[in-house]
Amino acid sequence: MRLSVARPCSWMFSTVHNAGYGVLLVTESVLWLRAIFNKRREILHQLYVCAVQSLPVTLLVGVFVGMVLALQTGLSLKPFGMQNLIAQVAGASMTREMGPLMTAIILAGRVGSAMAAELGSMKVSEEIDALEVMSISPVKYLVMPRILALTLSAPILTVYANTIGIIGAAAVGQLQIGVNYYVFFRDCFLFIDAKDLYSGLAKTVVFGATIAAVSCSEGLRTKGGTLGVGVATRRAVVTSLLMILMFNYFMTAFLYRFVY
Repeated sequence: MRLSVARPCSWMFSTVHNAGYGVLLVTESVLWLRAIFNKRREILHQLYVCAVQSLPVTLLVGVFVGMVLALQTGLSLKPFGMQNLIAQVAGASMTREMGPLMTAIILAGRVGSAMAAELGSMKVSEEIDALEVMSISPVKYLVMPRILALTLSAPILTVYANTIGIIGAAAVGQLQIGVNYYVFFRDCFLFIDAKDLYSGLAKTVVFGATIAAVSCSEGLRTKGGTLGVGVATRRAVVTSLLMILMFNYFMTAFLYRFVY
């Protein structure tokens, strides 16, 4: 009986502790934004890793997501003669939900895991401790550039994912559903509002900061040698995905209540 009660309590304590550590890490990173100019090289390097190196897979996923949206919607609406609506459905879905969400999932799997593994390796090899001994803040030196870079990269990649996804949807509409390119893009641009774009990009800012904070937090708390690095990497990806889905729901509910 005592063991059955201790396990949930231990899990709740660990969850609250990890969440608090992540919040403090983000807060300290915000305070270190005053050192942006001094850390510009590291920030640019992290932007290259997060944005440029993630662009090919983001474009590939984006185009196929748009194509699947158009195909599924078109095949469902074609018997009713409403296949022209695929432009509105694909455009709204990509800009509001699928573009931001798929981009965040890609960044969590590709960049977040790399951040957790890199910082975790530095932690178990005592490089983090060496920085602290030299009075160098690990948050300023390692965490702040990564959080800032991923927060900036997420909306940029989302714009590319949205664009290529809508183009892929238009191609499917023309080739398989019978919706002309001109009709597709006309209806798409008439239906999509600026608030659809802004709301989707606002989501990605939150997603990017969350992924970076969770990944850096797991990396800095790594213990147990090389085995611990694998555990930290796995936990970073799983926790990031759960946080993305959770924040996506709450932000969508808020936006539909007050924005759309």
